[in-house]
Amino acid sequence: MMTARGRLRVLLGAAHGVGTTCAMLEEGRRLRDEGRDVVIAAAQAHSRSATDPGAWGLDVVPETAGRLDTDAVLARRPDVALVDELAAADPPGSRHLRRWEDVEDLLAGGVDVISTLTIDRVESLSEVAWAITGVPHGGTVPDAVLRAADAVEVVDLAPAALQARLAAGLIGDPRSGGRAFQLDSLIALRELTLMWVADDADQELRRYRDRHGAARSRQIRERVVVALGDEGSAPSLLRRAARLVSGCAGAGPIGVHVSGQRNRPLEDPPALRRLAERLGGSLHEIVGDDVPGAIIDFARSVDATQIVVATAGRGPVGRVLRPGVGEQVARRASGIDVHLVTGSGEAKGPLPRPTGALGGVRRLAGFALAVVAGPLLTWFLLADPAQDSTAVVALAFQLLVVVVALVGGIWPALCSAVGLGVTLDYFFTAPLHTFSISSISHLSTVVLCVVIAALVSLIVDRAARQTRAARRSAAESQLLQSVSGRVLGGQDAVRALVDQIRESFGMARARLIRDGEEVASSSAAL
Repeated sequence: MMTARGRLRVLLGAAHGVGTTCAMLEEGRRLRDEGRDVVIAAAQAHSRSATDPGAWGLDVVPETAGRLDTDAVLARRPDVALVDELAAADPPGSRHLRRWEDVEDLLAGGVDVISTLTIDRVESLSEVAWAITGVPHGGTVPDAVLRAADAVEVVDLAPAALQARLAAGLIGDPRSGGRAFQLDSLIALRELTLMWVADDADQELRRYRDRHGAARSRQIRERVVVALGDEGSAPSLLRRAARLVSGCAGAGPIGVHVSGQRNRPLEDPPALRRLAERLGGSLHEIVGDDVPGAIIDFARSVDATQIVVATAGRGPVGRVLRPGVGEQVARRASGIDVHLVTGSGEAKGPLPRPTGALGGVRRLAGFALAVVAGPLLTWFLLADPAQDSTAVVALAFQLLVVVVALVGGIWPALCSAVGLGVTLDYFFTAPLHTFSISSISHLSTVVLCVVIAALVSLIVDRAARQTRAARRSAAESQLLQSVSGRVLGGQDAVRALVDQIRESFGMARARLIRDGEEVASSSAAL
């Protein structure tokens, strides 16, 4: 019969001395009074009688050579084991290097564990805590272990009260020196602890939504999306956004780059991803031809409250006639605050113009050219009294239609071909100034003019569509390379793959199903 896995409960503190060990022992005594079998598997007295394991009246499984004796605990088979200092190092020659690995053995053996930890021992935050206190951590617990715990509870104490305990000699930890117990350091560590717990709760809510398909909850924290494009330096934008959210209790900046025909590829995406992660955020690449729309859709999918986007130094007229991505995002992002940041000198010139995929602007330009150039060409040909060759006029009209096709595609060219065909008939084909055609050759000239224009327009339009498809395929290939990089970076491979695919293709939810069972799912972040 398979033994059910034990449950892990971690008491997390901002610093040594906040009372995590006392809270653990007190909880153990409460559970014992409720009738559960509780043992102390590892506990440090910290040079104080209040944390002496023997003073709590609980059974103790003695440590062996300074390490937790997992074999003895498993042989005793208690309901709950109390294990102090989850990040403690095991002595040389032990089965494992760290105490959290011993705890994994207890959990696998079906024993519930209550343990303690300080925020400077969380792997992802250890460098930050070191910068705050000036004290090296001396060993950490992987974030994955802590996030897999069944419960993480904060044991909190006001920084001023903690300083008072230190002054009274109630904290005997050697790390009490240096900057570790300065008031600003304690405040920063406390904030770091609360932010980690808030982020853990956010991820738990996201997992719940993935499992149950629950509706999105209301926004409870600031989320800032940074649009990384061509009008500003990506590293500079990320750092500016990080300063913007530095006072918010939430995640760091969420960088997003839209891969498509209107955007250049990011330079050195791995370095940008590392920078975003150092700033406490993340980097995402998505596919889209409508860059402002893709940015706004992504921001809404992660419930962003603010968008930071660079804008070029255009004048008022330039902003009206040719608005940049920043101006378009500001106009269309209703309900989201938009911060327009002047692009730095590191920008690589203006946004490239589309070179094949014919959009609305190109079509409008084609219609405008047909409306203006058609009458002008007709006037020029009529102004030459010696011009009596219908073939020359037809060739001139065909040339104009081809130019219109190159500029605006099939619809402007077809309209231009029909209009110029009628003009050719009325002004240049006998009998003049009527819509009657007396010669089959003249009729053939008009028809051929329209047919040739239509064929040229179709070829131009098809080439534009193929160019659009090729650019989109290249962008999607680049994103798949990004997926591979994330998987090779050591993340949960399947979840990283599903997350990246959902983000890249703008989906609200993605699921990976194998043999009828869901292997992994990803929903837009809260």
